Amino acid sequence: MNQTVKKILLVVGIVLLGYGIYTLIAPEASVSIGDLSIEAQNNTDSYITIGLGLAALVLSFLSGKK
Repeated sequence: MNQTVKKILLVVGIVLLGYGIYTLIAPEASVSIGDLSIEAQNNTDSYITIGLGLAALVLSFLSGKK
């Protein structure tokens, strides 16, 4: 595989992995009334993003030096 393709896959993998972890941790919506605060999250898309990031990282490290 070409070196530039490997570097692009590495960068894309790191960005997708970071964004997926961020969306997994950060709450989507929060409501606070006085002392009561409620946070809601939907993490289904973040797992897909993390999986795509890991796949891109694995592809960037495949077929190393020959």
